[in-house]
Order: sequence, then structure tokens, then C-alpha cells
Amino acid sequence: MSVIGAIIIGLIVGFIAKLITPGGPKPRGFILAAVLGIVGAVVAQFLGQAVGWFQPGEPAGFLGAVIGAVIVLLIWRQLARPR
Repeated sequence: MSVIGAIIIGLIVGFIAKLITPGGPKPRGFILAAVLGIVGAVVAQFLGQAVGWFQPGEPAGFLGAVIGAVIVLLIWRQLARPR
């Protein structure tokens, strides 16, 4: 997949993850949504390979990327919470 394709898919996945998770704070902006989606896809691929769902080098699917992005978003919220 090209870099531009990964950014577009990451953007879509990031926006979906922001929509389906309640509460705040949420990352704002185009770049953070794309980064959220791309990192979510990487997390989903890593976790999927760790439990044996994916072979090495096999990408996580769209649903897996959304689930990974939700996980990343929940972790980000815990770290970005005002103290």
C-alpha cells in the first residue's frame, strides 16, 4: 500500500474511532486523526500476530484497524487527562 493510501485509510479509521468512543478529551484535527488511525492499524496488526490471527507481514483488516485505533484512543485519553 502506498503512503498516501495508508494516510487516507488512517484518516477514515481515526475519524470512525473518534465517533464510536464516548467521552473526551479527543484528539482534534486532520493530522491527529490520521495518526490515530495509522497507529491503530499497527497496534491491531501487532496484537493479531501475537495471538495468531495474522501471519507475519499480513495486514490487519479495516475492522481490526478500527479496534486498534479505539484502543490507542483510550490509552491516549488516560495519558492526556488533565491532572
